Amino acid sequence: MAVSKRLNVNGKRVTIQIDDPEMPLLYALRDDLELKGPRFGCGLAQCGSCTVHVDGKAVRSCVTPLSQITDKQRVVTLEGLGTASKPHPVQRAFIEEQAVQCGYCINGMIMESAAFLAKNKNPSETQIKEALAKNLCRCGTHARIVRAVKRASTNA
Repeated sequence: MAVSKRLNVNGKRVTIQIDDPEMPLLYALRDDLELKGPRFGCGLAQCGSCTVHVDGKAVRSCVTPLSQITDKQRVVTLEGLGTASKPHPVQRAFIEEQAVQCGYCINGMIMESAAFLAKNKNPSETQIKEALAKNLCRCGTHARIVRAVKRASTNA
């Protein structure tokens, strides 16, 4: 039997119908709310493609059950981080550094970077690499990604 679940996503209050409260947040975001920023990668919280912010903290939405998210918490996806006309500094830096190749990992890289930079305004290259170590990129654009995060830290 479906029940209503209220969420605060990208600054909007939404209500979805769910059959299973243990359903991953990722499925609600992609399937019910049609937000395509967070991606399904591994389903085990190992790649980072599904990363979103919950109250400013980077969270792997593929393993976060809806039952753990309240309507008082703020969920932000890539779509809510910035806009096409006013991108978040990290989004702008990724564009300027041409840090995207296939683009599959970029949601996680950007969301993890934005949460990291909110806590560390002037990170070293080593700190950036450590912060992104659990986000996988198979295309090998790591050098451009690190440059983008460094650029965002100086432009924020």
